[in-house]
Amino acid sequence: MKLSTKGRYGVRAMIELALRYGEGPIALKNVAESQSISDHYLEQLMGSLRKAGLVVSVRGAQGGYMLNKEPGNIRLSNIIRALEGPIAPVDCVTDEPGEEICEQMDTCVARGAWLRLRNAMVEVLDNITLQDLVEETKNIKEDETDNYMYYI
Repeated sequence: MKLSTKGRYGVRAMIELALRYGEGPIALKNVAESQSISDHYLEQLMGSLRKAGLVVSVRGAQGGYMLNKEPGNIRLSNIIRALEGPIAPVDCVTDEPGEEICEQMDTCVARGAWLRLRNAMVEVLDNITLQDLVEETKNIKEDETDNYMYYI
């Protein structure tokens, strides 16, 4: 399974908002510049994230977007589902309730493997929060500054 740019860019934008959590609304332009994402595309992603209740938008001169919950309460699975839809390698094992997708669903031997794969993906994405990624980002930035050599 390969995530589209929606999922990848959406996660990056959410990390940016998480890094600035508590600062109030962040202008979309600032998030786009910081993450090298087109303003227009980011606006579309934010619409989906807003509909999912993950971000709120504030209008006006000091407006922008901010997380609707603390970074520790937003899981990667929430973001991926909001942007990509159900987490499933194939349609017959979607974690969303709905119609039967395949006539052979009940007798398909491969379906067990697809279910295990789906469950593993969900488990990983459910166990990573934005706060985890914020801490990892801070560690990376610390490592980068530790690598500089200063000469006098």
